[in-house]
Amino acid sequence: MQRKALAGVTLVSVFLIAACGGGTSTGEPSASASAPADPAKATGEITMLTNRTDMVTDGTLAKYAAEFNKTYPGIKVKFDGITDYEGEVKIRMNTENYGDVLLIPTTISPTDYPKFFSSLGPAAELSKKYQFTQKSTVDGNVYGLTSFAVVNGFVYNKDLWTKAGITDWPKTPDEFLTALQTVKDKTGTIPYYTNYKDGWPLSGWQGAMGSITCDPKANDKLATSDNPWAAGSDLNVSDTLLFNIVNRKLSEPDPTTTNWEDSKGLLANGKISSMYLGSWSIVQMRAAAEKAGKSADNIGYMPFPTQVNGKFCAPTTPDYVYAINKNSGQQQAARAWVDWVLDKSTFTADIQGISSVRGAPLPTALKPFEEAGVEFFELSQAESGKVTTIDNAAEVGLTKPEYRQKLVDIGRGAAKGDLNGTFGELAKKWADAMAIGG
Repeated sequence: MQRKALAGVTLVSVFLIAACGGGTSTGEPSASASAPADPAKATGEITMLTNRTDMVTDGTLAKYAAEFNKTYPGIKVKFDGITDYEGEVKIRMNTENYGDVLLIPTTISPTDYPKFFSSLGPAAELSKKYQFTQKSTVDGNVYGLTSFAVVNGFVYNKDLWTKAGITDWPKTPDEFLTALQTVKDKTGTIPYYTNYKDGWPLSGWQGAMGSITCDPKANDKLATSDNPWAAGSDLNVSDTLLFNIVNRKLSEPDPTTTNWEDSKGLLANGKISSMYLGSWSIVQMRAAAEKAGKSADNIGYMPFPTQVNGKFCAPTTPDYVYAINKNSGQQQAARAWVDWVLDKSTFTADIQGISSVRGAPLPTALKPFEEAGVEFFELSQAESGKVTTIDNAAEVGLTKPEYRQKLVDIGRGAAKGDLNGTFGELAKKWADAMAIGG
């Protein structure tokens, strides 16, 4: 099972992912989707594209559909599991046939949403019920609803850290590096696992945005900063920590041989001690522990090792966003499914996600954060379109794996360069893209 993450990300949603090209907004919604007035009389058949082929084959998604049919007996939901999801769906989106329901990929600028997706309603109305509508709002209309949100941090094997004598969460990057070295020295295990080969887990380091500075507008400020890698910035601190982990040989000996599926068992069995992943990963790591005959409680989760005014900060970042193909002939059926998944299903709770429905309780997996007084706040996405446009023009790839794979390669001596030089190159690309208007 491959779980691609948003950097926010980050991390991929359990349900869907896609990718496509650019364009500009027409300024008007090209299609709209509303749920049927009478669920008992609603009919139709919709297809949902998914990268979670495992959840198709093991019947998990079918179980959600069966529950849905208790409310909407006349609507059939089919799931199209795709192994090379991003590659294949990108091709499909050159046509009108890209399923009925999908999630908006991070590479699409919000100004392009009306080209591909149906309006779900006015932002003024939907934002009262749902969080995280800001990013998917174009000209006052919402084109996607967040599947769930996450915080980002380090999932770790508590037994290994206890054996190493570490009982408190590190409060600084230096303390974290010291802790990893202690785990290595006292337990002989691999302190950190990059998941370099699969790539997408490294993209999750973009999820540190806002954690370091405890700034809700950290991501928005990328749109106006000509050097997002300046000393003390979120990107500088997080990328430096990743580089130092690798450079100090605190990660796996050969990152080109990592394996995402294997990493869950390695963490559960105490072969590796930590990974930086979204909070969505907790439930998967606990399941791996139980499968290995270990206690699920041995899987811990800690915030990024920085504090502001004596508090850890955990910005809540939306995962991928449910959208409806504007070309679908089943607009009402598709909207009924999206609404039901968000409002009625147990999906978000099952994956320990943060619900996009306002007022919903935090998942139980984040209770330790709550008890420790970690400061939660919503990371603003008001300028996400501009950030994406600049990022694409600069060819940096903030949410793509190659960006941090290069940091790992330089850190382990497999590529030329040094950290400060790399930051300088990235800053120049960013500034140049801003100078030409993204």
